[in-house]
Amino acid sequence: MKIAILSDIHSNVFALEAVLADAKSKNVDILINLGDILYGPIAPKATYELLKKNRFITISGNQDRQIVEASQEEIKENDTLAYILEDLGSEGLKWLKELPFDTQFNEDIYLCHATPKDDLTYLLEDTQSGYNILKDDKEILKLLGNNSSKVILCGHTHIPRKIYLSTGQLIINPGSVGLQAYKDDEPWVHCMQRKTPEASYAILEYKDNTYTAALINVSYNYSLAINEAKKRKREDWMHYLKTGKEYFV
Repeated sequence: MKIAILSDIHSNVFALEAVLADAKSKNVDILINLGDILYGPIAPKATYELLKKNRFITISGNQDRQIVEASQEEIKENDTLAYILEDLGSEGLKWLKELPFDTQFNEDIYLCHATPKDDLTYLLEDTQSGYNILKDDKEILKLLGNNSSKVILCGHTHIPRKIYLSTGQLIINPGSVGLQAYKDDEPWVHCMQRKTPEASYAILEYKDNTYTAALINVSYNYSLAINEAKKRKREDWMHYLKTGKEYFV
């Protein structure tokens, strides 16, 4: 069994197309999407349609929740959010609303966007310094609670990781399909940056009673995504998409 693991597409249908082509060339059996799917100034509706066409197993992310929970005041103050809702339409919005928070895929594999308890806390990354540092084993185990799944799949941070805990559990963060850097001010100011524009995903394979994982980078024509971000006047996204680095005003 081969599973392609995707996360944090952020409406970047151009990156998604490239990742899908790469995954299919590797003969994957199952497609998994870990959330933060449509929030972004690129192509929400086209991204939704491509995902539906390819029958992903999908869970929700924090920014998917932001879209469906947005108040009229928030929509008025956020041009990107207004664009997403206008482009997406009622069918796509209904789909987002129905996505589960998490999923136990099988006895061994558990899916969440961030942690099993919430969709905002980073499971693997400590960002108090302003940048990302891998948390220690005890802190990660505390965030997992009593989840004893052999394989934990998470996203949210946009940083690809593949680690084994002291319990023997394998945690995989496939990184981001659609956005290789960002800056946030919650719970403190920090940035995530991969310093590459390449899309990222992972493949999990089960063979001979063993799970193995590979983190994969995929090149794509990011200028197409940049052109869409430019239409929405998102210079920060244009920089992130081109460089994978923090945006300096």
